[in-house]
Amino acid sequence: MEKVKKANKEIQSPLSFLKNLLIARWRSLLLLLIGVYLPLQVFEILTVKIWENKAGFPWDVPILLAVHSTANPQLDVLAVTLARIGEPWTAIPILGAIALILLLQKRWRSLAYLLTVSVGSVIINRTAKELMHRVRPQLWQSIAPESSFAFPSGHAMASITVVAILLFLTWDSSRRWLVLILGSLYIIAIGWCRLYLGVHFPSDVLAGWMVALGWTIGVSLIIKPYRTKAKSVDGEPPDDETTLLPEERELITKE
Repeated sequence: MEKVKKANKEIQSPLSFLKNLLIARWRSLLLLLIGVYLPLQVFEILTVKIWENKAGFPWDVPILLAVHSTANPQLDVLAVTLARIGEPWTAIPILGAIALILLLQKRWRSLAYLLTVSVGSVIINRTAKELMHRVRPQLWQSIAPESSFAFPSGHAMASITVVAILLFLTWDSSRRWLVLILGSLYIIAIGWCRLYLGVHFPSDVLAGWMVALGWTIGVSLIIKPYRTKAKSVDGEPPDDETTLLPEERELITKE
């Protein structure tokens, strides 16, 4: 009896509740800090500095020239190929095929994540480019010139968006490590090709990475695409992606 009273007191204590809540949700809070807040904070700093000075940062040009100093015919072919593969529009048929598979498998939560992240990434990129109006580097004649605005890099954003979608879709399997490793190399390679071709400043690529990272992780915390199965309780069948999570049902009921 005394143990029950003690437990009730602990439950009623605001300090105890806060402690238990932080212990239970520390992973989500850490992910929110590192995966959402910090990337968006870096993006904000880059945006403000470039808005004040269109020339960019002191390290933009030296890095571009250093990358350009390695130019040779073999790397030219590689950079142009990567640029075509990483083209935002190239991702459409790939994501479309994945979306069709998710639709046939009735994985509504994963499909919602794919559509939300993809469409949102395009909107963010186009809006930022039109607002910033940053022109592309003019340091040398590029072998694959671009005519649109530079900030943030669409290729950089698209690469992270595609990798994030694949990563969360494979979250419950051992393949996620393969996706993470190969995806990281792909993201770096796409960023390198934009610098090598001289069509983006390093700050454009960094900004694209940061805003896409914050967006994809932020949406994942809301939609939870990795929650493909919920644990069975009291013998009830587990929920699949055609059903809402308990907390989502509660929110709809309240509204």
